Amino acid sequence: MDRIFAALSHRVANWAGQPSAFALALVTVILWLVTGPLFHYSDTWQLVINTGTTIVTFLMVFLIQNAQNRDGSAIQAKLDELIRAVDTARNDFIGIEHLTEAELQRIKSALEYECGDDETHRLAIDRLIQRR
Repeated sequence: MDRIFAALSHRVANWAGQPSAFALALVTVILWLVTGPLFHYSDTWQLVINTGTTIVTFLMVFLIQNAQNRDGSAIQAKLDELIRAVDTARNDFIGIEHLTEAELQRIKSALEYECGDDETHRLAIDRLIQRR
């Protein structure tokens, strides 16, 4: 079941990000608008688009979240492997994604402090921009 859901969510998430998915949604809305006069802009006519968009949104949230969770986990595993493989990297950073927001902020502040003052950062960013 997990593999089927993972494959489905991956395919749907990829398809939903394509121009053709947007075009289909746009055509659906245009068709709905065009049929407005035919149905005298009735409550049922409005209910059709409201119900349809609610159902699609509800289902897409779960499919896209699943795809994002898998992508995030894969990226994290790759980063952990890079940290592990580089001799000078600090293995202490492996698994920090499980820390609280406050703990991550303290680590970030400590790393920024180790890297130097704000002027050092500004100069490094300026050099990076000038490379373009």
